[in-house]
Amino acid sequence: MLDTRTLSKYIAQALTGVEVDWPPGSERGKVRDTFLLPDGRRLIATTDRLSAFDRILTAIPFKGQVLNELSAFWFERTSDIIANHIIEVPDPNVSLVHECKTLPVEVVVRGYISGVTTTALWYRYSLGERHIYGYDFPGGMQKNEQLPEPIITPTTKGRHGEHDERITCGEVVERGLIEAELWAQVEAVALAIFRRGQEIAQAGGLILVDTKYEFGLGPGGELMLIDEVHTPDSSRFWLAESYEERVAGGEEPENFDKEFLRLWYAERGYRGDGKPPEATNELIVQVSQRYIALYEKLTARSFEPAAYPAGPRIAQVLQAYLPGA
Repeated sequence: MLDTRTLSKYIAQALTGVEVDWPPGSERGKVRDTFLLPDGRRLIATTDRLSAFDRILTAIPFKGQVLNELSAFWFERTSDIIANHIIEVPDPNVSLVHECKTLPVEVVVRGYISGVTTTALWYRYSLGERHIYGYDFPGGMQKNEQLPEPIITPTTKGRHGEHDERITCGEVVERGLIEAELWAQVEAVALAIFRRGQEIAQAGGLILVDTKYEFGLGPGGELMLIDEVHTPDSSRFWLAESYEERVAGGEEPENFDKEFLRLWYAERGYRGDGKPPEATNELIVQVSQRYIALYEKLTARSFEPAAYPAGPRIAQVLQAYLPGA
């Protein structure tokens, strides 16, 4: 684990973007810069940008490496359930993937009632809603309580600067977003991947609380798992050994994900609208340490930080694939 002093030195060097000539078909996402290759494959460079409440708020040292390497770990661990878009990982921050047609729905699986974003179960429940995402919830539930069984709560994929829209599983088909047979396959696969994630998290002393999956259609039209899997950006993880005691005492579970940062902003009155407070160096270091700790707990491997600053290293890798970069 990198100590506070070491991580503090890297704050100014956090990777906020990739400096290469962008070929046609390239895209800058909230966290990832992607580059379409002439042969139809795509390079994904995962930056240190941190997005929450559908806004880019700051940059976290080594965050991109954690996300990229942890996703590669999970893609391998779930490949018996569903095919995925990974071809190879030529750099700690870069993945080479199959170009897929992304399905227009984010598939969120929840095992607990939690969360402070406007689409989160607990946030909606705390406003008095009892029919949420097409499910009926009883009165008297407590924040961070386990659900009887995992549920799927989909959202639309908001464009840059727009919030995701909450929808029900039924509306996915009714609106023509995904046809019924394919959506049924997505639901079954998502729940199976979530169960696998819970098992591996439990072995690392963690609880997989909820997560977001994205799916696409591969070159042959087959369903593929894409984007990222069970990372601290896309998922919530709690420390298992202290969960019951902390919840019983009215405290937040010990978390190893982006929720730590979300709570920091929510406590200051920010949930995505208006100008956000500026992240402190202390917050940035703590988030980095949590991301690295999660990587080590899930993979049972020591985190090996790649060379910083990361920009020149990543540009060199991209130049090997991109003509004229």
